[in-house]
Amino acid sequence: MARLLFKLAQVPDDEAAEIRALLDEHQISYYETDAGFFRVGLDAIWLADGVQEEYARELIRTYQAERAVRQQQNYAQLVEAGQVPSVWQHFCAQPIRFIAVTAAIIFVAGLTLIPFVMLLRNA
Repeated sequence: MARLLFKLAQVPDDEAAEIRALLDEHQISYYETDAGFFRVGLDAIWLADGVQEEYARELIRTYQAERAVRQQQNYAQLVEAGQVPSVWQHFCAQPIRFIAVTAAIIFVAGLTLIPFVMLLRNA
């Protein structure tokens, strides 16, 4: 029976390619499904049978731990080099969009809090 191994929804292409390469390297047979045109399916990597499931899951766990360390180091290097934009730099780059998004956040937060404020007034 097929076993779901790894969901590919919102996974970067490079990570998905590295997972495929890892499975190929360790000779684990798998197949992929996509969500289809209307996105009602599941983007995923599946194992044809559960024989190698634990081994494959352990490989992926190890890979993801290593990837997390790499990505954190990469981010730290970008911050150190000053290549990660600050809030002020975001504002300067697109002031109208920044103000619109900030206003939308305040509006939605206000709508969300209105019932609670009304309850407090009536209490």
